[in-house]
Amino acid sequence: MIRRATVLFLAALLPLLAGAGQAQAAGYRYWSFWERDGSAWTYATVGPSLSRPADGDVQGFRFSVSEDSGDAAKPRGAAGFDTICAKTPAKDGTKRVALVIDFGTPGDAPSGEKPPAGRTACAQVAEDATTAEALASVAKPLRYDSNALLCAIAGYPAKGCGEQVATDGKDSSPTETAETAETAGSAEDDGGSGPSVGLIAGAAVVVVLGAAAVWQVRRRA
Repeated sequence: MIRRATVLFLAALLPLLAGAGQAQAAGYRYWSFWERDGSAWTYATVGPSLSRPADGDVQGFRFSVSEDSGDAAKPRGAAGFDTICAKTPAKDGTKRVALVIDFGTPGDAPSGEKPPAGRTACAQVAEDATTAEALASVAKPLRYDSNALLCAIAGYPAKGCGEQVATDGKDSSPTETAETAETAGSAEDDGGSGPSVGLIAGAAVVVVLGAAAVWQVRRRA
């Protein structure tokens, strides 16, 4: 009797654990922020409102669907500072920041929207200006949510902000945002110390089904 209950327990457990794993495959549609060192892009460690680039820096933004910072698509284009800021002479009391803005692909676009062509811009701003201020000087309108998450550059996209997207490209759970993706990326950067959603869900299922199996065995004994 106990063996039969165990088999039933495992049979019920497997599909639920599989479903928990599949839930992790969802991505988030958002603007990622990058810094360039030579020809290599690296994911920025702080947001554009906290970053204070130096004169001659190259920074980029890419709109795409990704699971977290480790999966995010990088800005496209090889133009460097000398090319982007060639027509913007240095000026006392200011700095020049080269910006690469990649609006992504049609496959990453929200339903009914078409990504604009990518662009570069040389922002000439005050010496203590942040990246957000540099971006605002060349790519208005910007849109942020209540948590200061960058939602739109140059008005794109017209709506939405870091919404969760299912693997088939359709919007999934609008209550989950790209901040969840950033948290997941931070956990990976720390060596994966944080438990995954699938693991937590799986543990909960084990507890519930395990209790049910024990109850069945005791009831039939």
